[in-house]
Amino acid sequence: MLELRTCTLDELEMPLVEPFETSFGVERRRRFLIVRLESTQGDVGLGECVAARDPLYSGESVTTARWMIETYLAPLLWREGLLSPSEFSRRAAAWRGNPMAKAAVELALWDLWARRHHRSLAEELGGRRRRIEVGVSVGIQPDVPALVRRVGEYLEAGYGRIKIKVRPGWDVQPVAALRREFPDLRLWVDANQAYPPSAGSEIRRWAGRYGVDQVEQPFPEHALAAHARLVRGAPFRVCLDESILDLPTLEAALGMRALTSLNVKAGRVGGLGAGRDLARAAAGRALPAWVGGMLETGIGRAHNVALASLAPFTFPADLSASDRYYAPDLVEPPFVLGPRSTLAVPRGPGIGVEIVESVYRRHLRRHRELRRKTP
Repeated sequence: MLELRTCTLDELEMPLVEPFETSFGVERRRRFLIVRLESTQGDVGLGECVAARDPLYSGESVTTARWMIETYLAPLLWREGLLSPSEFSRRAAAWRGNPMAKAAVELALWDLWARRHHRSLAEELGGRRRRIEVGVSVGIQPDVPALVRRVGEYLEAGYGRIKIKVRPGWDVQPVAALRREFPDLRLWVDANQAYPPSAGSEIRRWAGRYGVDQVEQPFPEHALAAHARLVRGAPFRVCLDESILDLPTLEAALGMRALTSLNVKAGRVGGLGAGRDLARAAAGRALPAWVGGMLETGIGRAHNVALASLAPFTFPADLSASDRYYAPDLVEPPFVLGPRSTLAVPRGPGIGVEIVESVYRRHLRRHRELRRKTP
């Protein structure tokens, strides 16, 4: 039985390559919590918490996640040897909520177990793809010409699918401009819950007129009835993200016919195991799923790429190249956009990338090492 030697919690802060604006606000710097688990045999696993500095996107933050791990989740790992990822998730379910904190530990466990078995994380999860198709997510820009220029640069770089953030007042004009400039553009939009439930007819009108392929989470997370109304007769896919927390919420949304595609963010729903379960359940109902990102460094990106290698994920993932968000990133080798808008799935042990220590230390802001308490 493996035993845990240490659980290290590091907070890092890194500047984004460019500001990323959504309906929740603008991020210029990103605060991260990195979980590092080391067994008594010397195996190491890394996990990244996707909670932000402030509880805006979700009720969790870096501070609450760190407290949850220190107080409950790390002590759980000291008991009766080192838990497998699935057993950890089963036992951690005793505490309500906190899926981002739970996911950070679960991700580190997956990395550790895959390394222990001398397998890649993709193989450990059951993934078979060597490369995954990806797209790029573009934040709200200062003006429409800036958006058109930015999208043109991403298309020139080789991205085959573009998703832009929208909100009331930043929707019709940017979408229309992109369609005029790039008639064949594969275009998705993501509102992050910005519209009131009464806005369905308006969204259907402009998204249909300008050939939007998918509208993601236009209404508040609990407004399943509004999403269901939008689905009816829509010439585009209606994707849910924040509304889906677990299998019961997915079943409720499916029962109401409130979605026609699913965004799975492992760091948001409790981990890789939960993300895999959601994708399998969606596939069982012929619902396309795809892997979303949350501005992760290369650590979290490696976990997401491994998840996207699984068969149930059929749409392009929001997992662009390393230089999209951070320059330099925390890991090597970096993720590089390849042919046909794809990223290679790492084949080395675990997540298949290693920390660049000089970059890691430069951005480290807080460090704490937890150890088993001895009698």
